[in-house]
Amino acid sequence: MPLATLTTALDVVVPVYNEERDLAPCVRKLHADLTGTFPYRFRITIADNASTDRTREVAEALAAEYPEVVSVHLPDKGRGRALSAVWSASDAQVLAYMDVDLSTDLAALAPLVAPLLSGHSDVAIGSRLARGARVVRGPRREFISRCYNLILRGALAARFSDAQCGFKAIRADVARRLLPHVEDTGWFFDTELLVLAERAGARIHEVPVDWVDDPDSRVDVVATAIADLKGVARVARGLLTGRIPIAELRAQLGRAPLEPATPGVPEGLFRQLVRFAAVGVASTLAYLLLFVVLRGGLGAQGANLVALLVTAIANTAANRRFTFGVRGGRHIGRHQFEGLVVFALGLALTSGSLALLHRFGGTAEVVTVVGANLLATVLRFLLLRNWVFRNTGAGS
Repeated sequence: MPLATLTTALDVVVPVYNEERDLAPCVRKLHADLTGTFPYRFRITIADNASTDRTREVAEALAAEYPEVVSVHLPDKGRGRALSAVWSASDAQVLAYMDVDLSTDLAALAPLVAPLLSGHSDVAIGSRLARGARVVRGPRREFISRCYNLILRGALAARFSDAQCGFKAIRADVARRLLPHVEDTGWFFDTELLVLAERAGARIHEVPVDWVDDPDSRVDVVATAIADLKGVARVARGLLTGRIPIAELRAQLGRAPLEPATPGVPEGLFRQLVRFAAVGVASTLAYLLLFVVLRGGLGAQGANLVALLVTAIANTAANRRFTFGVRGGRHIGRHQFEGLVVFALGLALTSGSLALLHRFGGTAEVVTVVGANLLATVLRFLLLRNWVFRNTGAGS
């Protein structure tokens, strides 16, 4: 990204709410750091969101003292609302923000924005969980943070390591595409923006940071955690139903489609689930029929093995073509081998269920194997989508 001489290269937003004590030291330190190390034009924007103390007066005094400092007052509370408002109106090429407590060492600021200024990356985040990060905080907040990021990986398939560190930057052209689709106005704003950016194909650069917990933090950890979980559920629904226009965002950012456009094969998780469910129902019925037919001659375990093996091979072939749009003979051997690995996991589930049933004297044999097979089907979809057929194009 070329930098014009008179263009503001970086706008660092400091969102604040009732921070009359910490605001001035933060801005003075940040201004000194940027003046001494940043070679381009910069701006520091203080985004006061509905403070009720002297924060606004302090912000206006700092703006009068430094030409590079701007004070913006918003009548409504919410960090996400403040960031969205300031970023949407900014003329800078790279937009960043940091928490007023300066928990993150400013030495990470240059590595944060450099790949965005060069055009190498679209979004950059400070990470307290990346290799090389040095973090000082209590065990309670450490546990909550790690659990939250595990939830994001499980529920939203997020690949970034730290959603909540208050130290992030984004290219302005990317922000203009994403911000209209970010609904949260509070602490979940960061996570929602990152998930949309990742799904839209934006390149996210992570910077390991030195981070020291602020013992005087005003964040209500429990209330924030509950709000974040609600946000995760809302975004997951939006992705599943297609309400969030990921394909449109990818096109706007000039990214390739998430999946190959194959005639007759739908794109997206929701449609794949529908197709997979249809194949799964047929496979389960075929499995049940084979199990009942073979039960008398082979016994329960033998019938389960044969029925599951036959339907697993047919299931992999059907999902390869029908659900994930893979055509042609390329990689078919690998796909079937990996499908058999998935089959082995399903066999372990169903065989283990039968063994437990017989050990404890249960009688609902057919119900047990069908239930275990349905559980294996869920596992199968996840493994087929995220392992066997991941990044496999149509015609492969």
